[in-house]
Amino acid sequence: MRLYVTRQPRIIEQMAKTNLPPVIVLKDLKKRFGIGDAEHYAIDGIDLTIRRGEFIAIMGPSGCGKTTLLNVLGLLDSKIEGEYELEEKSVATLSSRRQARIRSQQIGFIFQSFNLINRLTVIENVALPLIYKGMTQLARIKQASAILHNFHLGEREYYMPHQLSGGQTQRVAIARALVNNPSIILADEPTGNLDSYASHIIMEELSDLHKRGNTIIMVTHNPRLTTYASRVITMLDGKIATDTQTPTKKSDGDAKRPLGKKKRAKRKKEAKS
Repeated sequence: MRLYVTRQPRIIEQMAKTNLPPVIVLKDLKKRFGIGDAEHYAIDGIDLTIRRGEFIAIMGPSGCGKTTLLNVLGLLDSKIEGEYELEEKSVATLSSRRQARIRSQQIGFIFQSFNLINRLTVIENVALPLIYKGMTQLARIKQASAILHNFHLGEREYYMPHQLSGGQTQRVAIARALVNNPSIILADEPTGNLDSYASHIIMEELSDLHKRGNTIIMVTHNPRLTTYASRVITMLDGKIATDTQTPTKKSDGDAKRPLGKKKRAKRKKEAKS
């Protein structure tokens, strides 16, 4: 049984996407919690540019600020310091109503805990975000049904969430995240509660979405999942520790050094012979 597919680094693809306009720009972004002696920065001075169509995996130990960063990017937490530009507009200048509209129309959320409403059927869960677009109930159901068929869940439309397997439940959650055709998808440990086979299916779905041009930002603890991403960022203590897009600098050991007297004399002797 094949569970994970190892992919070659998408070097050409990544180079092409560096010419695309940035969808997210962070400058000296900070987010602090607590008061007085208990105060600490969950995000501590992050500079980051994310371009349209990137698939970014964010890794790091628990408490390093990954989920906090995802919440800020999804406009779920606006009490920040520094600058956050979304589609070349400063988030600080957007009203709460405008931010809510962006969340419902431009950003799709996929959570580890699925967050389906147990008293609603599968199709009702998927259709729920469409209420904010002012669509009629019939139009919402038709659109939800169409996307469920795309995820091979057409026969489960009128099931209740507890009647689904873990993989099916997460696919429903992804369908709900995509029903509004968002350009940005934020995934917080999307395979955390799934077995290896179900995880593989979910990651293939996200990979297909990436190929269609969606920008995907995924938080994960699983290093195997980074093979699906075009860019991997590692966080530590609220900062970006590594970023595969940033070229590594040559160490001093790699730098050219002048030859000593003995080596110059040896080379002259070798040249004469």
